[in-house]
Amino acid sequence: MLIADLRTREFARLDECDHAYLDYTGAALYPVSLVEAHAEMLRGAVLGNPHSESGASLASSALLAEARGRVRRFFHADDYEVCFTPNASGAIRLVAESFAFGPLAGAVLSVDNHNSMNGIREYARRAGAPVRYVSLDVDSRFDERVLADRPGLFAFPAQSNFSGTKYPLELVRVARAAGHAVLLDAAAFAPTNVLDLRAVSPDFVAVSLYKMFGYPTGVGVLLARRDALPLLRRPWFAGGTVEHVTVRELSHVLRTGAEGFEDGTVNFLSMGAVSAGLRWLEELGIERIGMHAASLSRSLASMLGSLRHRGGQPMVRLYGPADQRIRGAVVTFNVLDEQGRAVPHETVEAAAREVRVSVRGGCFCNPGAAEQVGLGFGTPTPGAVRASLGVANNMRDVERLVDVVSAVATTRVPNRRPRASAAQSALQAGRIAPSVVAAFTA
Repeated sequence: MLIADLRTREFARLDECDHAYLDYTGAALYPVSLVEAHAEMLRGAVLGNPHSESGASLASSALLAEARGRVRRFFHADDYEVCFTPNASGAIRLVAESFAFGPLAGAVLSVDNHNSMNGIREYARRAGAPVRYVSLDVDSRFDERVLADRPGLFAFPAQSNFSGTKYPLELVRVARAAGHAVLLDAAAFAPTNVLDLRAVSPDFVAVSLYKMFGYPTGVGVLLARRDALPLLRRPWFAGGTVEHVTVRELSHVLRTGAEGFEDGTVNFLSMGAVSAGLRWLEELGIERIGMHAASLSRSLASMLGSLRHRGGQPMVRLYGPADQRIRGAVVTFNVLDEQGRAVPHETVEAAAREVRVSVRGGCFCNPGAAEQVGLGFGTPTPGAVRASLGVANNMRDVERLVDVVSAVATTRVPNRRPRASAAQSALQAGRIAPSVVAAFTA
C-alpha cells in the first residue's frame, strides 16, 4: 500500500473535517481499521482478569502473551523482558524507583530530557546519590570523562522531544563500558525510526505505544534486558507482582521477569490492539514511514526558513540541528515580528487553531532543552512551537502551517478556511460523531 493512499483509507476524517494534524510527537493518529478490528474482536470475545485460570482469564493471558511476543519481534528484543506500563513515563518510573542509587551509584542525565527522565533525580537525591547533567549537544564533543566517576544510571533520549535531535546510540556502548546501566527514552524515536535491540543494547528502554500507532492510549512498555533486571529492587509489591505474601511473617516473594513489575492488572482488553498495531506498522515499514515524515519535515523547515519580512528580516527562528540526517520529523521554531521579537507561542497556537491546524506550543515538558536555547521560564518568551509529522501528513498540511506562520508574523488574520461540507456528509452517513464535527469545524 502506498503511504499516500493511507490518507483516504485510514485517516479520511482529516479531510472530512478539513484538519491538519501536526503533533505526532504528542500522539500518533490511529488508523480507523485498527479501531474497527479491535471493536469487532471485543464484540465476539469473553475476556477476564488474567490473574486467574478461568476460560475468560486464560483468553486474556493468551492475548497478553501474544502482545509481548509482538513487541519483542518488532524491536528484535529476544534478550529482553517486556513489561507493560501505562506509558513511557510509567516505564521510566519503574527503573527510577527500583535502581540501587547511593553515594557510590549516582544518576547521569542528559540536559535534553523529558521531565519524566528529569524526575529520576529525585529518587537519586533521596538515596544520597550524586546527580549530574551532561550536554549531548551535537555541536560539541561529548565529554566521556563524566561517565568515569561513580558509575550508576545513565539516562538519555534517543531523540529529543523538543527539537527532534537524534542522539548517537553509540552512547549506550560507551556508558556501559564505563560501568553504567543505561536507560534509553525511545518514546519520540520509535515512531519513525528502526530500533534494533540486537545492534544497540541498553539495559532499559521506555516506549509509549500510542505515539507509534495511536490506539490504544494508556499502554506503554518497559523493555528490560534479562541480565539487567537484577539491578532493580522493587520498593513495594502489588497485586499481580507476587507469588506469595504472608501477613503474619511480613514476607513476600515477587514473581520473576516482567510480571514482577506489572502492578495490578494490566490493560488486558487493549492487548489485541497492541498486536494489531504493531502488525500494521510492520506491514507499512518503519523505514517508509520515517522517510515520508522526514521528507515533509525537510520541506517545512525549508519553507519556514525562507520566509522573510519586507525588510528582509527572517520571520522564523528554527531550533535543532541543521543536518537533517540527525533530526527526526520535527520542526521547532518561534515566529518573529519585524523587530525580530518572538511572538508568544500562545498567539501562534490560537491562530493555527482558528484554521484547524494542530501544533504544540510551550516547552514540551523539556525545560533543559528550552533553557539551552534561551527559552527557559522567566524569559520574555517561555516556549516555542513544535510541528511533528507522521504517516497521515501531506504537503497540504505543511503549506497550511506555513500560511499560518506568515500571517502571524505580519499580524494578519489567517485566512479562515471554509467549513468542510464533507464533514456534514460524513456525519449524515454515520461515519463520524456529532462531537467530532463540532470539535473540528467550530
